[in-house]
Amino acid sequence: MLIRRETPADAAAIHQVHAAAFADADRPDAVPAEAGLVDALRADDSWLPELSMVAEQDGKVVGHVVCTRGHVGDVPALALGPIGVLPDLQRSGVGAALMHAVLGAADALGEPVVVLLGHLDYYPKFGFEPAQEHGITPQVPDWASHFQVRTLASYDPAIRGEFAYPKPFMEL
Repeated sequence: MLIRRETPADAAAIHQVHAAAFADADRPDAVPAEAGLVDALRADDSWLPELSMVAEQDGKVVGHVVCTRGHVGDVPALALGPIGVLPDLQRSGVGAALMHAVLGAADALGEPVVVLLGHLDYYPKFGFEPAQEHGITPQVPDWASHFQVRTLASYDPAIRGEFAYPKPFMEL
């Protein structure tokens, strides 16, 4: 497996990865929001091409993760997600490899903090903690229980306040 930056030629495959990863068995013809979200983020000013990564296996894109520009107050921060892996490769380490790669790249770029709304049993193994422990709050109070942050090397504890997601997240 190879983890690399997304290229323009990967857009359709990335869409298909998220469509498959988040498919609803009860609505097989519905396109999952996550697939459209990646397309909308790619067209938004928040898009950071250096933090859109794919997992490739045998020349095929099998997973994708992206971080986009958000803010904690006026301080630039990252919004992680979505992350998706083709269903037949889920729980095989592809998602973990993508997480390690995007977090390492974000750290190397000097980003201070990565924020996400996600599963409490999965993300803590990558160093994510409840955002409230760092004084970072979600735009939607109902999200607080699953709102998490991962601080990076350039994190400053003075970074506190409400996290603003890129516009496409709020239009879901």
